[in-house]
Amino acid sequence: MSNRLTNILAVFLLLFVFVAAVFSMKDDSTTMDEVAHLPAGYSYLTMKDMRLNPEHPPLIKDLAALPLLFIKGIKFDTSIPDWQEEVNGQWGAGFYFLYKSGNPVDLMMFWGRIPMILVLVLLGFYIFKISRELFGNKAGVLALIMFSFSPTLLAHGRLVTTDIGAAAGFLIATYYFVKSLQNPTTRNIVLAGLALGFAELAKFSTIILIPIYAFFALTWLLIKKENFWKIFKNYILIMVVCFLLVGVLYQYHVINYPPERQVSDTQALLRSHPIPFLSPAISFFADKPILRAYAQYALGLALVFQRASAGQTTYFMGEVSAAGWKSYFPIVYSIKETITFHLLTLLSLCLGVYLFFKQISGKKLFTGLSELLKDHFFIFTFLVLIGAYWASSLISSLNIGVRHLMPTIPLVIVMVSGAVAYWLKHPYLKIKYALLVILIVWQVVSLSLVYPHVLAYFNEIAGGPANGYKYVTDSNLDWGQDLRRLKQWVADNEIEKIYVDYFGGGDASYYLKEKYEPWWGTRNPEELPKGSYLAISATFLQGGRGEPSVGFNQSFGYYKWLDKYQPVAKIGYSIFVYQIQ
Repeated sequence: MSNRLTNILAVFLLLFVFVAAVFSMKDDSTTMDEVAHLPAGYSYLTMKDMRLNPEHPPLIKDLAALPLLFIKGIKFDTSIPDWQEEVNGQWGAGFYFLYKSGNPVDLMMFWGRIPMILVLVLLGFYIFKISRELFGNKAGVLALIMFSFSPTLLAHGRLVTTDIGAAAGFLIATYYFVKSLQNPTTRNIVLAGLALGFAELAKFSTIILIPIYAFFALTWLLIKKENFWKIFKNYILIMVVCFLLVGVLYQYHVINYPPERQVSDTQALLRSHPIPFLSPAISFFADKPILRAYAQYALGLALVFQRASAGQTTYFMGEVSAAGWKSYFPIVYSIKETITFHLLTLLSLCLGVYLFFKQISGKKLFTGLSELLKDHFFIFTFLVLIGAYWASSLISSLNIGVRHLMPTIPLVIVMVSGAVAYWLKHPYLKIKYALLVILIVWQVVSLSLVYPHVLAYFNEIAGGPANGYKYVTDSNLDWGQDLRRLKQWVADNEIEKIYVDYFGGGDASYYLKEKYEPWWGTRNPEELPKGSYLAISATFLQGGRGEPSVGFNQSFGYYKWLDKYQPVAKIGYSIFVYQIQ
């Protein structure tokens, strides 16, 4: 494949991703996390005060809020209690900003998502660039095809959340870090530090990169037998550049954050932290010039560990739990990614194992491994990152979506593209290409059938998106994206009144107005008039049907009475509408 054709295909595919993402998100309502992220980002840019949503770094929220600065008439009311009195009143302030301030919420959400899509396209560019550099033109194009039709990357890469930033940060930072080991020029070291800083400012889960990069540096030292102090010095320089960038950006975000308020907020948020000394330690620095920027960063990092250990109530395969399941991520990953991707991954694993034993055969183990690492150090780093990230996910109690595995997906795409490109050699070349084309077409068709409802994608193992709710909900299926479509259904069917139990970042009363009647799961169903309509988000519906897991002590079973009914409509796979008889 020529360079010219490769470049043309890459540009076409990246443009396709941009257009597909824009047209799939334009009718989506505000999803759950967006109601916190976008208003927080707007408050950062306009007020230089990071009291809202400190549990996530600011960069992605800043990018999302940038277009809002060019929309006239947007108001952010700082007189409300959620800003003045509440500690991290992100949800109240977010809902007020979006739905109660007279702001054009749908216009703001559309433009706030555009920078996220640009980050998605940037990720696609680096997937292509790295695959091409490592394995050639065919691998670069194949990687970009898998990226372009990845349901998870497309679904979450168009929303105002930190997930796409984390995925891009993982891949780009690792690329430049390995480059700095292979060729430790000043340029490569600075780029590695800036890329790592971008990753740390995108999502706190990227903190795992710092110790892992130390392990990579040590491994490189052993296999290349280079000077320890040189490797150590370069690693420290990368960390310095990274945290200088972190400090500069955070400093902007605390300029107008009153120091005494930062201290009191920190103490309140960390009061129940499982590591007791963190609260006094971080609070001590929270009112110190310059250092308070790093105190705010440390606060967010501490909050992430606190939340991960606490868990969150989740529905999973007929059960509800706040403690999580060890099988959650393996099963969710198996049904949320395409079967084509799984088959190509399996092929790559088998091929990788074969080539591994072939290369070390007849050699001493250490010598063979050393030569293998020298020749394929990028693959080694990707494998370690995937293993470490999966291990941290499996021990976490926070089971709320396949999106938490997004940082590993680009790494897998790059390695699979390389393995498949190697496999596409004689013999049986025509048969191999035919099989690959069939698999790619399968993936394209599988995703196209659910478009534009890409968030609700489930593969054929799960029975497709129509059956996804039986397995998992929350951000895997139902994040509140279909509220505007419910509004349209109510209008089209001339419904005068509808009871709604809605999960998401939208406001049912804002869209449905006088037609809206609030409902909640533990309410007595006899209060519903005969013939009335009841709309329930899948997250609440399945949460109210699931059986409690061991140790679960919250309400359950409150929607089992609906088992005798069939929904009269399903709104975009995530909202079930019943007519009560």
